[in-house]
Amino acid sequence: MYYENGSFSIYYEKYGNGNKTILILPGWGDTRETFKFLINDLARDNTVYIIDNPPFRNSKVKESNLSIYDYASAIRELIQHERMKNLIIIAHSFGGRIATLLSGYYQDKIDKLILIDIAGIKPKNTLKRRLKKLFYKLLKRLIKFIPKKVRQKINSYLLKKFSSNDYYYLPDNMKKTFQNIVNEDLKSYLKYIRSETLILWGQYDYDTPIKDAYKIKREIKDAALIVFRGAGHFSYLDYPKLSLDIINSFIKEKA
Repeated sequence: MYYENGSFSIYYEKYGNGNKTILILPGWGDTRETFKFLINDLARDNTVYIIDNPPFRNSKVKESNLSIYDYASAIRELIQHERMKNLIIIAHSFGGRIATLLSGYYQDKIDKLILIDIAGIKPKNTLKRRLKKLFYKLLKRLIKFIPKKVRQKINSYLLKKFSSNDYYYLPDNMKKTFQNIVNEDLKSYLKYIRSETLILWGQYDYDTPIKDAYKIKREIKDAALIVFRGAGHFSYLDYPKLSLDIINSFIKEKA
Protein backbone atom coordinates (compact mmCIF):
# COMPACT_ATOMS: atom_id res chain seq x y z
CA MET A 1 0.00 0.00 0.00
CA TYR A 2 1.05 3.59 -0.55
CA TYR A 3 0.35 6.87 1.18
CA GLU A 4 0.90 9.88 -1.06
CA ASN A 5 1.38 13.51 -0.13
CA GLY A 6 3.20 16.43 -1.72
CA SER A 7 6.63 15.38 -0.47
CA PHE A 8 6.57 11.59 -0.30
CA SER A 9 5.22 8.37 -1.66
CA ILE A 10 5.40 6.11 1.41
CA TYR A 11 5.11 2.37 0.96
CA TYR A 12 3.73 0.52 3.97
CA GLU A 13 2.39 -2.90 4.88
CA LYS A 14 -0.22 -4.02 7.39
CA TYR A 15 -0.27 -7.31 9.28
CA GLY A 16 -2.71 -8.79 11.79
CA ASN A 17 -5.94 -7.42 13.17
CA GLY A 18 -5.51 -7.01 16.94
CA ASN A 19 -6.85 -4.23 19.17
CA LYS A 20 -3.43 -2.69 19.79
CA THR A 21 -1.75 -1.00 16.83
CA ILE A 22 2.01 -1.12 16.40
CA LEU A 23 3.80 1.18 13.95
CA ILE A 24 7.42 0.27 13.16
CA LEU A 25 9.70 3.07 11.96
CA PRO A 26 12.99 1.68 10.56
CA GLY A 27 16.36 3.39 10.44
CA TRP A 28 17.82 5.47 7.62
CA GLY A 29 18.55 3.31 4.61
CA ASP A 30 16.82 0.39 6.29
CA THR A 31 13.51 -1.15 5.24
CA ARG A 32 10.90 -3.51 6.63
CA GLU A 33 13.09 -6.54 5.87
CA THR A 34 15.11 -6.52 9.11
CA PHE A 35 11.92 -6.53 11.20
CA LYS A 36 10.32 -9.68 9.76
CA PHE A 37 10.91 -11.77 12.88
CA LEU A 38 9.25 -9.08 15.01
CA ILE A 39 6.31 -8.67 12.66
CA ASN A 40 5.64 -12.41 12.42
CA ASP A 41 5.32 -12.64 16.19
CA LEU A 42 3.66 -9.32 17.03
CA ALA A 43 0.99 -9.64 14.32
CA ARG A 44 -0.53 -12.66 16.09
CA ASP A 45 -2.14 -10.44 18.75
CA ASN A 46 -1.77 -6.92 17.33
CA THR A 47 -2.23 -4.88 14.18
CA VAL A 48 1.23 -4.09 12.84
CA TYR A 49 2.19 -1.43 10.30
CA ILE A 50 5.67 -0.95 8.89
CA ILE A 51 7.03 1.51 6.33
CA ASP A 52 9.91 1.75 3.91
CA ASN A 53 11.67 5.01 4.73
CA PRO A 54 11.73 7.38 1.75
CA PRO A 55 13.73 7.25 -0.52
CA PHE A 56 14.57 3.60 0.16
CA ARG A 57 13.13 0.37 -1.27
CA ASN A 58 9.56 1.10 -2.47
CA SER A 59 9.16 4.59 -0.98
CA LYS A 60 10.00 7.75 -2.93
CA VAL A 61 10.83 11.39 -2.23
CA LYS A 62 9.14 13.91 -4.51
CA GLU A 63 10.98 17.06 -3.38
CA SER A 64 14.48 18.13 -2.36
CA ASN A 65 15.58 20.19 0.65
CA LEU A 66 13.19 18.54 3.12
CA SER A 67 13.50 18.36 6.91
CA ILE A 68 12.82 15.81 9.62
CA TYR A 69 9.62 17.76 10.31
CA ASP A 70 8.44 16.94 6.78
CA TYR A 71 9.03 13.25 7.47
CA ALA A 72 7.23 13.40 10.83
CA SER A 73 4.30 15.31 9.34
CA ALA A 74 3.90 12.67 6.62
CA ILE A 75 3.86 9.87 9.20
CA ARG A 76 1.24 11.79 11.22
CA GLU A 77 -0.89 11.93 8.09
CA LEU A 78 -0.44 8.20 7.54
CA ILE A 79 -1.49 7.49 11.15
CA GLN A 80 -4.62 9.58 10.66
CA HIS A 81 -5.30 8.05 7.23
CA GLU A 82 -5.22 4.53 8.67
CA ARG A 83 -7.07 5.63 11.84
CA MET A 84 -4.51 3.98 14.06
CA LYS A 85 -5.79 3.65 17.63
CA ASN A 86 -4.14 2.45 20.87
CA LEU A 87 -0.86 3.21 19.14
CA ILE A 88 2.53 1.78 20.07
CA ILE A 89 5.60 2.91 18.12
CA ILE A 90 8.76 0.86 17.67
CA ALA A 91 11.51 3.06 16.25
CA HIS A 92 15.09 2.27 15.31
CA SER A 93 17.85 4.81 14.63
CA PHE A 94 16.47 7.43 12.19
CA GLY A 95 12.94 6.26 13.02
CA GLY A 96 13.58 7.56 16.53
CA ARG A 97 13.83 11.09 15.17
CA ILE A 98 10.28 10.77 13.85
CA ALA A 99 9.03 9.14 17.06
CA THR A 100 10.59 11.94 19.13
CA LEU A 101 8.76 14.59 17.11
CA LEU A 102 5.44 12.74 17.16
CA SER A 103 5.48 12.30 20.92
CA GLY A 104 7.58 15.26 22.10
CA TYR A 105 7.07 18.03 19.53
CA TYR A 106 3.52 17.37 18.33
CA GLN A 107 2.64 15.61 21.62
CA ASP A 108 0.37 13.15 19.82
CA LYS A 109 -1.25 10.42 21.90
CA ILE A 110 1.02 7.40 21.75
CA ASP A 111 0.39 4.74 24.36
CA LYS A 112 3.92 3.35 24.41
CA LEU A 113 7.27 4.03 22.76
CA ILE A 114 10.01 1.49 22.11
CA LEU A 115 13.18 3.31 21.09
CA ILE A 116 16.04 1.18 19.74
CA ASP A 117 19.46 2.79 19.26
CA ILE A 118 17.75 5.97 18.11
CA ALA A 119 19.26 9.05 16.50
CA GLY A 120 18.34 12.64 17.23
CA ILE A 121 20.97 13.94 19.65
CA LYS A 122 23.48 16.01 17.73
CA PRO A 123 27.13 15.26 18.63
CA LYS A 124 29.10 18.06 20.27
CA ASN A 125 31.09 20.20 17.87
CA THR A 126 34.47 19.18 19.26
CA LEU A 127 37.81 20.67 18.26
CA LYS A 128 38.55 17.52 16.24
CA ARG A 129 35.30 17.89 14.30
CA ARG A 130 35.92 21.59 13.64
CA LEU A 131 39.46 20.96 12.41
CA LYS A 132 38.27 18.16 10.12
CA LYS A 133 35.63 20.47 8.63
CA LEU A 134 38.14 23.29 8.12
CA PHE A 135 40.64 20.92 6.51
CA TYR A 136 37.98 19.66 4.10
CA LYS A 137 37.00 23.22 3.12
CA LEU A 138 40.66 24.12 2.56
CA LEU A 139 41.21 21.12 0.30
CA LYS A 140 38.04 21.97 -1.65
CA ARG A 141 39.44 25.44 -2.34
CA LEU A 142 42.83 24.13 -3.38
CA ILE A 143 41.49 21.68 -5.97
CA LYS A 144 40.03 24.60 -7.92
CA PHE A 145 43.55 25.09 -9.26
CA ILE A 146 43.81 21.48 -10.44
CA PRO A 147 43.04 20.68 -14.12
CA LYS A 148 39.38 19.84 -14.74
CA LYS A 149 40.23 16.35 -16.01
CA VAL A 150 41.19 15.13 -12.54
CA ARG A 151 39.17 17.58 -10.43
CA GLN A 152 36.01 15.47 -10.42
CA LYS A 153 37.87 12.35 -9.28
CA ILE A 154 39.53 14.26 -6.44
CA ASN A 155 36.20 15.80 -5.44
CA SER A 156 34.69 12.33 -5.25
CA TYR A 157 37.64 11.05 -3.20
CA LEU A 158 37.38 13.92 -0.70
CA LEU A 159 33.66 13.45 -0.34
CA LYS A 160 34.10 9.75 0.41
CA LYS A 161 36.99 10.44 2.78
CA PHE A 162 35.31 13.17 4.83
CA SER A 163 31.60 12.27 4.73
CA SER A 164 29.60 9.37 6.12
CA ASN A 165 28.62 6.40 3.94
CA ASP A 166 24.97 7.36 4.44
CA TYR A 167 25.67 10.76 2.84
CA TYR A 168 28.14 9.62 0.17
CA TYR A 169 25.87 7.02 -1.43
CA LEU A 170 22.78 9.22 -1.55
CA PRO A 171 21.61 10.66 -4.88
CA ASP A 172 22.42 14.36 -5.22
CA ASN A 173 18.80 15.45 -4.75
CA MET A 174 18.79 13.84 -1.26
CA LYS A 175 22.04 15.24 0.09
CA LYS A 176 20.60 18.56 1.30
CA THR A 177 17.71 16.74 2.98
CA PHE A 178 20.17 14.46 4.76
CA GLN A 179 22.17 17.47 5.97
CA ASN A 180 19.01 19.12 7.27
CA ILE A 181 18.07 15.97 9.18
CA VAL A 182 21.42 15.27 10.88
CA ASN A 183 21.93 18.94 11.80
CA GLU A 184 18.63 19.06 13.72
CA ASP A 185 19.13 18.43 17.45
CA LEU A 186 15.94 16.96 18.92
CA LYS A 187 17.11 16.62 22.52
CA SER A 188 14.95 19.54 23.71
CA TYR A 189 11.75 17.66 22.77
CA LEU A 190 12.50 14.57 24.85
CA LYS A 191 11.33 16.17 28.11
CA TYR A 192 7.85 16.66 26.63
CA ILE A 193 7.37 12.95 25.91
CA ARG A 194 4.63 11.57 28.17
CA SER A 195 4.38 8.10 26.64
CA GLU A 196 5.61 5.14 28.67
CA THR A 197 8.98 4.48 27.04
CA LEU A 198 11.31 1.50 26.72
CA ILE A 199 14.83 2.18 25.46
CA LEU A 200 16.89 -0.68 24.01
CA TRP A 201 20.55 -0.05 23.14
CA GLY A 202 23.69 -1.84 22.03
CA GLN A 203 26.66 -1.51 24.35
CA TYR A 204 29.04 -1.03 21.43
CA ASP A 205 26.84 1.09 19.19
CA TYR A 206 29.24 3.44 17.40
CA ASP A 207 26.60 5.10 15.18
CA THR A 208 24.50 6.33 18.09
CA PRO A 209 26.78 6.02 21.14
CA ILE A 210 25.63 4.53 24.42
CA LYS A 211 25.99 7.89 26.18
CA ASP A 212 23.00 9.07 24.12
CA ALA A 213 20.90 6.30 25.66
CA TYR A 214 21.54 7.60 29.17
CA LYS A 215 20.81 11.19 28.09
CA ILE A 216 17.50 10.09 26.58
CA LYS A 217 16.53 8.14 29.69
CA ARG A 218 17.23 11.17 31.89
CA GLU A 219 15.13 13.46 29.71
CA ILE A 220 12.02 11.27 29.30
CA LYS A 221 9.87 11.23 32.42
CA ASP A 222 8.68 7.61 32.25
CA ALA A 223 11.51 5.63 30.65
CA ALA A 224 13.39 2.39 31.28
CA LEU A 225 16.71 1.51 29.64
CA ILE A 226 18.03 -1.96 28.78
CA VAL A 227 21.57 -2.25 27.39
CA PHE A 228 22.51 -5.34 25.37
CA ARG A 229 26.06 -6.39 26.20
CA GLY A 230 28.34 -6.64 23.18
CA ALA A 231 25.64 -5.50 20.74
CA GLY A 232 26.03 -2.83 18.08
CA HIS A 233 23.73 -0.39 16.32
CA PHE A 234 21.30 -3.14 15.29
CA SER A 235 20.94 -4.48 18.82
CA TYR A 236 17.56 -6.06 18.07
CA LEU A 237 19.24 -8.22 15.42
CA ASP A 238 22.16 -9.09 17.70
CA TYR A 239 19.65 -10.31 20.33
CA PRO A 240 16.50 -11.19 18.35
CA LYS A 241 14.83 -13.58 20.82
CA LEU A 242 15.63 -11.47 23.86
CA SER A 243 14.45 -8.32 22.07
CA LEU A 244 11.21 -10.01 21.12
CA ASP A 245 10.59 -11.26 24.66
CA ILE A 246 11.26 -7.83 26.17
CA ILE A 247 9.11 -6.01 23.60
CA ASN A 248 6.22 -8.45 24.05
CA SER A 249 6.39 -8.11 27.83
CA PHE A 250 6.41 -4.31 27.58
CA ILE A 251 3.49 -4.23 25.15
CA LYS A 252 1.35 -6.55 27.27
CA GLU A 253 2.17 -4.76 30.52
CA LYS A 254 -0.66 -2.51 31.71
CA ALA A 255 0.26 1.16 31.88
